[in-house]
Amino acid sequence: MTAADAPGNAAGRPMAPYVTPWTGESVLAASVTVTASGVAYADPALDAHARDLDGVLWALCAGTATGRPEYAAELHPGRQRIAMEGLLCAGCGKPAARDDRGMLWVLPLLDGIVDGPWEDVRSVTPPMCEPCAEAAPMLCPRLRKGHVRLRVREAELIGVRGTLHPRPGAPGPPDSDALVRHDSPETPFVIARQAVRELRRTTVSAFLAPAP
Repeated sequence: MTAADAPGNAAGRPMAPYVTPWTGESVLAASVTVTASGVAYADPALDAHARDLDGVLWALCAGTATGRPEYAAELHPGRQRIAMEGLLCAGCGKPAARDDRGMLWVLPLLDGIVDGPWEDVRSVTPPMCEPCAEAAPMLCPRLRKGHVRLRVREAELIGVRGTLHPRPGAPGPPDSDALVRHDSPETPFVIARQAVRELRRTTVSAFLAPAP
């Protein structure tokens, strides 16, 4: 699905951010194999389709953007990746807002951070355009509980978040919520679900504290 196919923009559907999953969608269940060289889908054709240009294996989604938006769920892996790699708006899939202070991000408040510098924050949430930044808190329950608007001058793609499989013979189950940097030797063993950018040289442009 491309940015132009954003479910929130489709006629006759409820408004929902581009990166929000819908009840008609699910992560594709596929058999995997783990060898000394990394994790792979057992189906070679599926495996080739699911790898990005750097060779990272990605989770694939089945179904269609129908039903109702799932605001509490993890962002849709395919659309999140498109938006993060292209710096597209999380709300509409169009180019994000940018001015001399940097690109616009709207993030929910982090645990333990009320009002701080918001420097080096690792985000799986893509940036936003100005209209979507105004509308997002009305749509997203997490943003309604408090959020910050940032202008970001640097936003490096540092890695992915996903399921990290142990090497053959290593103890323990897969880690379903691992952050794996692109320069990590563990990269061949992860099935990515979210691209991660590190936000630097940030400026807080607005701050909405949670209700007491």
